[in-house]
Amino acid sequence: MRTVLPGKPQAKLQAVCTALWEGQRLVAYISGNALVILSGPHSLIQTVYDDQLLTLEAVAIDEASGKIAICSSEEVHIYKPYGKKEGALKWSFQSSLKVPSHDNGTLTLSWGSEEELLIGSSSLRLYQTGEDDALIWIRNLPKPVKIASFSYDASLIASIGYHDRLIKIWRRQSFGSDDTRFDFTYLPHPTAVTGIHWRRPHDRQQILDHVLFSICADSKIRIWAATDLHGLQALQLWADIDMQEAIQPRQLETPYQSSKRYAFIIDGKDFTFATGRAVQAASSDGHEEHHALEHLLEVAKTNPEVCVVVDRHGNMSAWGLENVGCKARKITDKFNVAHVENVKLSFPRDVQAERDNVQFLTFCSRQTDSPFTLLVHHFDGRIIWYESKLEELFDPSPRQQRVQMKALWTGHDGSVKKIVRSGSGKALISRTNDNEGLVWRQGNDESGMALTRTSSLSCPEHIHRSCLLQEGDFIINLHHHSITLWDTRSPVARLTVSCAFHAEGKPLCLIPLPRSDIKSLSHYVATITSMMEAIVWKVNLPRGPQQCLDEDSNPVMELFCTSRLGIQDDLSFVLPVDPAGYLSAASDFLDTFARDLAISYSDSGVLRAWTARLEDDKGSVNWLVTSTTETGINNPSLASGSSIRKIAIVDSAKTGLTIWDPWSGQLEYDATYGSSDSIQDLDWSSTPDEQSILAVGFPYRVMILAQMRYDYLDAGPAWAPIREIHIKELTSHPIGDSTWLGSGNLVIGAGNQLFVYNKAVDTSDDKIMDLLIPVHQHQSLSIFDLVTYLNGPLPVFHPQFLAQCILAGKLVQVQQIIIGLYQALKFFVAGDDLDSFVAMKPCDFYSEQERFSFAAKKEMRSSYADFVVDDDPETVTEELAASLNENLAKLAIPQLSSHEQFYLADIIECVATVEKQRRSMDENAMRYLLFFRQHMIRKSRAPAAQVSITWREIVWAYHSGSQDILVDLVSRQFSGRMLWEHARESGMFMWMTDLTALRAQFEVIARNEYTKTDEKNPIDCSLYYLALKKKSVLVGLWRMAAWNREQSGTQKLLRNDFSEARWKTAALKNAYALLGKRRFSTLDRKDFITLTDLLAGYAAAFFLLAGNLQDAINVCANQLHDLQLAIAVARVYDGDDSLVLRSLLEEKVLPQAAVEGNRWLATWAFWMLGQREMAVRVLISPVCNMINSPEAPNLHSKSYLSSDPALVVLYKQLRGKTLQGLKGASKVSPRAEWDFVIENARLYDRMGCDLLALDLVRNWEFLRRPKENITDGTHPPDPRNMLRRRSSLVVDDMPSPRSPTEQKMKPMGKPAPTVFEEPSTNSLLDSFGF
Repeated sequence: MRTVLPGKPQAKLQAVCTALWEGQRLVAYISGNALVILSGPHSLIQTVYDDQLLTLEAVAIDEASGKIAICSSEEVHIYKPYGKKEGALKWSFQSSLKVPSHDNGTLTLSWGSEEELLIGSSSLRLYQTGEDDALIWIRNLPKPVKIASFSYDASLIASIGYHDRLIKIWRRQSFGSDDTRFDFTYLPHPTAVTGIHWRRPHDRQQILDHVLFSICADSKIRIWAATDLHGLQALQLWADIDMQEAIQPRQLETPYQSSKRYAFIIDGKDFTFATGRAVQAASSDGHEEHHALEHLLEVAKTNPEVCVVVDRHGNMSAWGLENVGCKARKITDKFNVAHVENVKLSFPRDVQAERDNVQFLTFCSRQTDSPFTLLVHHFDGRIIWYESKLEELFDPSPRQQRVQMKALWTGHDGSVKKIVRSGSGKALISRTNDNEGLVWRQGNDESGMALTRTSSLSCPEHIHRSCLLQEGDFIINLHHHSITLWDTRSPVARLTVSCAFHAEGKPLCLIPLPRSDIKSLSHYVATITSMMEAIVWKVNLPRGPQQCLDEDSNPVMELFCTSRLGIQDDLSFVLPVDPAGYLSAASDFLDTFARDLAISYSDSGVLRAWTARLEDDKGSVNWLVTSTTETGINNPSLASGSSIRKIAIVDSAKTGLTIWDPWSGQLEYDATYGSSDSIQDLDWSSTPDEQSILAVGFPYRVMILAQMRYDYLDAGPAWAPIREIHIKELTSHPIGDSTWLGSGNLVIGAGNQLFVYNKAVDTSDDKIMDLLIPVHQHQSLSIFDLVTYLNGPLPVFHPQFLAQCILAGKLVQVQQIIIGLYQALKFFVAGDDLDSFVAMKPCDFYSEQERFSFAAKKEMRSSYADFVVDDDPETVTEELAASLNENLAKLAIPQLSSHEQFYLADIIECVATVEKQRRSMDENAMRYLLFFRQHMIRKSRAPAAQVSITWREIVWAYHSGSQDILVDLVSRQFSGRMLWEHARESGMFMWMTDLTALRAQFEVIARNEYTKTDEKNPIDCSLYYLALKKKSVLVGLWRMAAWNREQSGTQKLLRNDFSEARWKTAALKNAYALLGKRRFSTLDRKDFITLTDLLAGYAAAFFLLAGNLQDAINVCANQLHDLQLAIAVARVYDGDDSLVLRSLLEEKVLPQAAVEGNRWLATWAFWMLGQREMAVRVLISPVCNMINSPEAPNLHSKSYLSSDPALVVLYKQLRGKTLQGLKGASKVSPRAEWDFVIENARLYDRMGCDLLALDLVRNWEFLRRPKENITDGTHPPDPRNMLRRRSSLVVDDMPSPRSPTEQKMKPMGKPAPTVFEEPSTNSLLDSFGF
């Protein structure tokens, strides 16, 4: 935490106290019904809200026991400390003391010896609070006391009444007996006494003469001491100091001199201690001259008490009192210590008389750099913590600054309800339930003050919404039927304009509208009602400070216009977006690129973002919906939007949080919290380069989420928690509201208090460690720098950038990057900077020369190259990869975490392997092999992870022409012992297109499944051999299974002819019997899962034996939950034209793709069905729009993971591959294709691959649309004419006309058998691009 604003202190004489308890400095003060306990300027220990005491009057700390007493006008509560030894000091309630109702007036508290507590009102009561509270002495008084204070040894009590000129000194007659008695004498003063102070001894056990300082309304300080121990008076007047004469300004030409004087006492104990600290500090400075210290040492020789007098202009006079209490007083016992200037203590101006009071508390802290501390309690609601070095404070030579403000404690005296910030985050207003507001400005980092209070506002009418203008100089408050403008340039805000209005519906929000000129003094604010009516006011503000204004330059506010927004449906709420990023002038155009101003959300979960444009000359405001997002979240309880297009929404239970990108309508984050942890606040901020940050508020904690790079390869999260702030240990009051400052500090309002947490994030925190980011040497990072690490552009050698380059077909650039990194790390040592581009140029990624090989580039060199020894490698060989990975294992790359370096080493190894096979495989095969190898390497490091490759890799291999090589390489990866689990992991039977090779490989799987165990159980391979229709092989295997007790029965059954109905029925009965055994097994869970899968697989085999393919694949898909096995069995058993396979693809695969939003799975399924036109279109359009699924799409289908940027690579490849693909691409509107490309460029940007985004938008080629007047209706245009380049071979795969079921976007029945037709000459020429 950087700063705490603990609350507004009460304007009471005993509102603040301090004590040194067991070596720890404690400062306590009261605010409303809260007790605030601190140990330093920004160190809050605890806040106790006492709901039984409505308004607190006094607080006192017992230095001996650490107990704290607080009171209202009728009751005293005592709190005792605990947990100090454990390092978690807190206070808990001990007991309460009732004061009789006839004791009217304010109570005063003072601790005595042995946990005695003195309570003063219209009587003096002394309680013993040790074990049980007991009243041990009471004395009624003729009038209530204002102050009643024990001396430090508890033998004397000094009390004064209101406007009393007599101090009553109560002298104790007995200690430790049941009969406690006091007698009293008077200390007369000429006028009312305003304050008293007992001298503090060096130690509480020390026997010291009593000395009492009294401050009187006649501007004199009187020192009373026991000079005559045998006299009737307990104390006698020893000396006095005239405060008016003490201040003698050096500049006599001052236009006016203040008559007000203030005084505080520095006890000899503190003065001596501070001087000793100053000497220690000076001795460590070397040979510097210390004239100020010499003066201080001269004063400290006599161990004096110091009385300091100050005025409002910073003049200070300090007086030393030597040998106080000595009977033979000398003239030199009172001497002047210093008379200096520039002691600036921020005295209030223009405040009410009852608030124009100041109290001082002094003590010496344990810090060597600033041993003297001065607490100044201003009755206008502030406590200021000043620190100083005494040699600087009393230095006779001129100084600009003698004291330093370390903290300002102020705030509300009621619970904070709402905090609203200005657009820049440099000002904010905090409001309470009582419609009282405080205006704050962001402080500078050098002063240490995160917030400074500039004005206070008290409104008699309920404040519905607030808005800040001109960085908090003016406040607009929206009420139910009026709107008011307040001038907050003075300490107390002034109402300047009030306008009544009538609107249909309830006003929901108050929105500042952007102006075309941000320097203009004309502002516009709007409210939108529940009936979607917009009301806009124009506000003309004056220029210059308030003191320079005349009566004619008052602010003006008037109605500008009203309009209807049109959309109403089931509107739930409208609220302004949180301003984020830089403030810009209004756009000249009203379009979807303008910044969002507000969001609305409906009961059905439809989010809309709104922008507006002013037309001042026409007197109107035009509104536009910039985005519409259907979240599917019904009755949302809370939503919040950012001006840079991020929206967070909370479900009706207040436990589920989702974050959406309204640009694309995609879900970026989904989290559910505990039922006891309800979400109640959402606040947006951003880094200077517009990376988003979200603070999620719970009752007693705030979770900060930061934007992460998109990660499609590992399906990583797009948001992550980076910090968690807990306040329960500081306060018992729940959080009311929070907001961000422009500097990155987070302001949290809880109860009376504002907590300001700085933007530094501890990198040792578990949440940061889990992110595995390259923080290396940083102990803490600014939240802005941290988010840049998480979401900024990547170096070109980052594994994610390399992977995306490979998917985009930029293998030449990948090799350049790896070779450049290899050369850069040759002489790299820890601490060096590493070029993020490794000597490459950005244009290398998007220029037309990117396909030049290294050899070609070498040939283009000049003839001087013959005289140069060039050992630079040309390609990434396995030797180069091994050498580079060896360096990566030893060095820490500044831009990469250790986790990312492991991934980089994996990619380098994979690229070397692929390069070795480069001449024998196409690009799609290389893409598959690269990521399959990377998957296997990661699996070897985490064997427990049972993860298959994704449908993205399967699709690459499916569209490869080098599948025979891939099959061989994949088989070798598993040492030629490929089981079904390995085949499923590689997706082999999904991407193989040659049915002969497919069945051959399936037979290999069957053979390996049979031999995988020593017992060689035929049951393990039954499903595979029966899918291959090789029952005879299975019979032979059963013949060798003599150990199996089912051998004879199974052999007998298998010998029958299952084309007969009788044996089909027998096989089906066996299948259903096996499924029944699976259902009622009673084994342990692990054995149960293994056995049930075995039984289900065996049941599927019997279904195949009966010739029932449909039931077999249903068992595979539903009971075994193995979709790949179901598809593989269907393809092997009945071929790719099988009706059962088509039914499976239509009724199971495509609906699953729609529910999940999996475009890779959908395009594969459509291509398998022969609907290549749909396979191309589904890459651009959301799957749920292309397929009629019985299930509604889930949230996962709307995830950003459904929009992989590699889809644009596949789309470009498939649309030019076949005529069906071209036809499908031709049905995509130019606007849809434009949006698709721009969206993928944004995805590249979110992944940190900005160079690939630039390449995409720079080099993308749109299809040429045919002109409508060229063709007639009988001859449709040739799709090949849409390609801008005719260099590729386009396969003519146009099917014969089919039934209208295609219009329903459903696959059709069994295709017609293909018949060879000799192609015409023209079609052949067209196929080759002529």
